Amino acid sequence: MIPDFVSDLRTAVGPDVLLWLPGVVAVVRDGQGRVLLQRRSAGGVWTPLSGILEPGEDPAVAAVREVGEETGVQVVVERLAAVTNSPPVRHGNGDRAQYLEVVFACRSVDPDSVPRVCDDESVEVGWFPLDALPPMSGRMREIIAVVEKGESAAWFAPAP
Repeated sequence: MIPDFVSDLRTAVGPDVLLWLPGVVAVVRDGQGRVLLQRRSAGGVWTPLSGILEPGEDPAVAAVREVGEETGVQVVVERLAAVTNSPPVRHGNGDRAQYLEVVFACRSVDPDSVPRVCDDESVEVGWFPLDALPPMSGRMREIIAVVEKGESAAWFAPAP
């Protein structure tokens, strides 16, 4: 679902302007060490849960909100794991965007939570063991790996 503020921006600037948008990625683990993933409606790719921050929204609050809205799973944020940026993308509707991604390590409040598809952003959601992840991009695997390292300091790309 496209947030209203993004739709308003698109009306003003059109689809060809590359929008730089703040986003969150939640790498959620359950009590069995599995990771929660979604197969996105757009492109059918598997990813951790993610979404765009609303204006003025705290990133950790957005991560909890996105996971709940998309899977029904309630989570707590345990730590900031990384700050990254996505490659530029052209969405199915033609809009161009690039995302500043605040990546959080999260834990399911109920270790026995059963996720479900709750909106039109996913076609499938589920828990996966780390050694049996579904097909996904190398970049998404790297984000999961950064979280799994369990570093106390957040990862970020070094300055050139």
